[in-house]
Amino acid sequence: MPTTVKDMLAAANAAVPRISAAEARTLAANPQTVLLDVRDAAEVKASGKAKGAVAVSRGLLEFRADPESPVHEAVFDRAKTIIIYCASGGRAAMAGKTLKDMGYTDVRNLGGFKDWVEGGGEVEIG
Repeated sequence: MPTTVKDMLAAANAAVPRISAAEARTLAANPQTVLLDVRDAAEVKASGKAKGAVAVSRGLLEFRADPESPVHEAVFDRAKTIIIYCASGGRAAMAGKTLKDMGYTDVRNLGGFKDWVEGGGEVEIG
């Protein structure tokens, strides 16, 4: 039986805990935490990103997160806490489940960029 996006989101939300902006800000202060923006480059350019966040579009995540990939980014370390956000939380949940499937154990879903902003998180442009 085919899987629907609704099913995939339910599985992702069950696998990746959702956290508040306040919790994300506290965790992000730890150097063992990566704040990850999985929105597309145009979205990041239009609104900025959470201060200190690494921007990797959802479509490239697996390639950047896999240590055996030729385009792996060193910021991806399975020993670190990864906090993910997108525009509204859906891509973040799916990205989080993907990272868990790839062996990342401490992955959290902040939800949307607006949650970060409304929660008092700092923003940087560029």
